[in-house]
Amino acid sequence: MKKNERMRPAVEEGELDFSGKYSLERAREYYRKHQKGSLGRRISNRWEQQMAGRALKLAGNPRSVLDLPCGTGRFWELLARDPDRELLAADYSEAMLVVAQEERPQEIVQRFRVFQSSAFDIQLPDNAVENIFCMRLLHHIGESEDRLRILKEFHRVARDSVCISMWVDGNYKAWKRQRAVKRRPKRKRFDNRFLHSRQQVESEFAEAGFSIRGKVDFLPRYAMWRTYVLECD
Repeated sequence: MKKNERMRPAVEEGELDFSGKYSLERAREYYRKHQKGSLGRRISNRWEQQMAGRALKLAGNPRSVLDLPCGTGRFWELLARDPDRELLAADYSEAMLVVAQEERPQEIVQRFRVFQSSAFDIQLPDNAVENIFCMRLLHHIGESEDRLRILKEFHRVARDSVCISMWVDGNYKAWKRQRAVKRRPKRKRFDNRFLHSRQQVESEFAEAGFSIRGKVDFLPRYAMWRTYVLECD
């Protein structure tokens, strides 16, 4: 596959409801939200970048990385800090890929091999990369069956490790969210974002063939965000 090649992902079933929702304008709004949004959002983005950097160190500073889903390339500059790292980036949304390549510095964009792909069916062979870097996907996956499909696909493609973020319980913000969910009328739901039991997802990691190398919390005991560094057994 050539650099910056786009191809239609092969997805049989279970693709996420929101996966194809992004028009070019919505993708540009997503980019602006994280890059030029409120002060609080910009600070949060900076902390999340630091958290991701710590996860990459725990993963052993991998020599090849697939950023999936890459969105508008929010972590590309972080991933490209290692000048010798082989970089790949994929997203199910073609609009996200277009905006990422329009808005990010071209010297960074040129480092990446960009292609369209679903996390359920990655358009790469077995053991294609040392590490899969997966930020802000698993908190959209409410069903264990779907999470396992993604995790097993990650295990197929990554030969050493996976960095994967999600919302987990056991902290103040999770307690507040759980209480809010109970108070909401049954006819109303939170949108496509889910809080996961640490015990449940960690058992799913093991079922998919991973062991836990390390964990990085956004704000320990307060925030829901956690990035797990998983090792391919």
